[in-house]
Amino acid sequence: MSKKIAITGKGGSGKTMLTTVMTKLLANKKDIKLLAIDADSAVNLPYALGIETKRTVAEIRQQIIEDPEARAEIKDKNIRIVMEESLETGNGFHLLVMGRPEGPGCYCSVNDLLRYGIENLSQQFDITLIDCEAGPEQVNRRVVKGIDVLLIVTEPTTRGARVADSILGVIQRDESIRPAEMGLVINRFKGDDKLIMESADKWRLDIFGRIPEDQNITDYDASGRPIFDLPDIAPSVVAVAETLTKLGLY
Repeated sequence: MSKKIAITGKGGSGKTMLTTVMTKLLANKKDIKLLAIDADSAVNLPYALGIETKRTVAEIRQQIIEDPEARAEIKDKNIRIVMEESLETGNGFHLLVMGRPEGPGCYCSVNDLLRYGIENLSQQFDITLIDCEAGPEQVNRRVVKGIDVLLIVTEPTTRGARVADSILGVIQRDESIRPAEMGLVINRFKGDDKLIMESADKWRLDIFGRIPEDQNITDYDASGRPIFDLPDIAPSVVAVAETLTKLGLY
């Protein structure tokens, strides 16, 4: 049975870092078929994983709109097969990237394709990790409907707590998008973060992880090295391994 895990939270809170390190650790387990999805139009996950993308979900949509031959290919092949051909292969995992829609307009049709990818492609994998857009919008648009676990990443700040609260508010208003498990992952945890601990109690949320400030991540970002290549002894990697253990995946 496949398991889908969505990672959401405030922009800059560490969503992509968490998704990347989870991918790194799970990719080492040779008995797991793993899919990572970059659902954020900012397209940061491929760089963090050290992968160059050749085709994104947004580019598929644009090609269908502009190219009659591409539309015919979709009809002949089935959209699932076309999206499978868009998967990038990494070291122990596959990657699907949403990308940026070209031109003006909303992201609705791209999100429809993305939702299709999550619902259908994920069935071929044991674990699917979804790096969501910042804030509550993709939860609100039901892009991550049907997921098993929702991890809300937050820093121990007032703004981080407010965004987490807004995401929870969307879920509480719509039971159809409520996952079986929800919890917080506190990034840049200092050990005495009273605000976020009190918020977790108020929300009745489990804390699945506490990730300390890690100079390794700062150094890797500054030098352009993929976070996927962090050493196993890095504090962030050790902390994420504990999160996966709490989820019963490591």
